[in-house]
Amino acid sequence: MNQITIERSSLKTTIDKVAAAFSRLKGIKEGLVGANDAGGIQFDEWDWEVGVGLYGFLRRALATNDRKALDELVAWYAWQIERGLPPRQINSTAPMLPLAILTEHVDRSDFRALIEDWADWLVHHLPKTEDGGFQHVVKERLNEGELWDDTLFMAGLFLARAGVICGRKDWIDEAVYQFMIHARYLCDPVTGLWYHGWTFNGRHNFANAFWARGNAWITVAIPELFELVPSLSPNDKRFLANVLKSQVRSLKRHQRDDGIFHTLVDDPTSPLETSATAGIAYGILRGIEAGILGEEDRVHADRALMAVLSRIDEEGVVQGVSDGTPMGHDLDFYRRIPNLPTPYGQALTMLLLIDVLLKGDVRS
Repeated sequence: MNQITIERSSLKTTIDKVAAAFSRLKGIKEGLVGANDAGGIQFDEWDWEVGVGLYGFLRRALATNDRKALDELVAWYAWQIERGLPPRQINSTAPMLPLAILTEHVDRSDFRALIEDWADWLVHHLPKTEDGGFQHVVKERLNEGELWDDTLFMAGLFLARAGVICGRKDWIDEAVYQFMIHARYLCDPVTGLWYHGWTFNGRHNFANAFWARGNAWITVAIPELFELVPSLSPNDKRFLANVLKSQVRSLKRHQRDDGIFHTLVDDPTSPLETSATAGIAYGILRGIEAGILGEEDRVHADRALMAVLSRIDEEGVVQGVSDGTPMGHDLDFYRRIPNLPTPYGQALTMLLLIDVLLKGDVRS
């Protein structure tokens, strides 16, 4: 990094603490080792929070050639499949992305069969909105006719990579189409920021909220798509790169001097929010790596990184994370969301810190 330098040993210690706290917040056991049935990974629940965290673990394992960590992931997925997976919806699709990538490194026909079946379900059986968008179905509700910005990370990236792995261009095309249709209805043409959601039932963006964590999912999802699908067409890359650059230009204007972002990006009266800050920083770094963003944007990722590090306590718990956020119908709904430790706060922070450890300017 140009502006900051972090001790490698200190960063590794912090990552270990954040990962251990992630396990505790999921209500399992402290640490990442010891659950024999699950191969040492102790996340009992199959959900989007675990999916984001496992994506970070997998990226670290692959980058460091950590065979033991890969074996533990294999054991965890085998355990989950054997015990029975929860109903399929957008959020329960999130753990499928690391599984899809994992199948490129292990020979498991059962994993491959699940990937193919789940991808086919997304394309043919997940409820769709008008214009063929992925309806943001979750375990609590169907959200009929609704598009949400986090759908692209939770389900779109998996479908795209599944298409690459299985040689299904139609799946890749469908995933890219989901990015396009979500951008059409959720990306504000004036600011480049993304609204939390859109409903075809009334045709509006609910509270017109530029929710920070939702924007973070987009900042992450676009450069991830570039890496996961190397064969993206030049026109698709051009469109999505400009969407990201427009969003990041606006995000930079709303970032506080100390690096943090507010729960509502453009509302300085709304609470400060660490998980969004971590996601945006990670997305900017990945955007630079993908050649979408310029080196001049790194200073904003650096500021956000330092803000996130300052909000990790001695036990590895990330502080200042807004609680789970369903769709709000007025802006006060977002302002009233309390901050508390959450698994997804830990997960987004892990993604950021692991990327910095693996590719950043850290001292040995």
